[in-house]
Amino acid sequence: MVFRHPAKKSEEGRAGRFERLAELASNFTSSAVFSALCVALVGCLIVVHVLGLPMEWQHLAGDSIGAVSLLTLALLKNSERRAEHAIQRKLDAIAAALLEEQQGKDGRAHEDLESAIRMEERL
Repeated sequence: MVFRHPAKKSEEGRAGRFERLAELASNFTSSAVFSALCVALVGCLIVVHVLGLPMEWQHLAGDSIGAVSLLTLALLKNSERRAEHAIQRKLDAIAAALLEEQQGKDGRAHEDLESAIRMEERL
């Protein structure tokens, strides 16, 4: 198992399946549908407790909320790390381009800066 930054691209230069899944999950969890789903899940938990249903139902409702929370946390953290990586690469490219311009040198910094534009969409 290799622990690498989630923004690092696969060998083919594209984002992997997990990165695409994390991006889709990030989009879904920021939607009104997901908010309604969470409210319904919490509502079910309240109903189960108010009705005094058997403990198995209470555990099922509580475990469902816990599972959704854990999965959401993992997927959103991955999305956050990828966005953070893209921002840092952009800042590095801007700083390098400004430094090259100030020193009057021609180098790769302007090319790196152009490649950093819209980087988060390619990750």
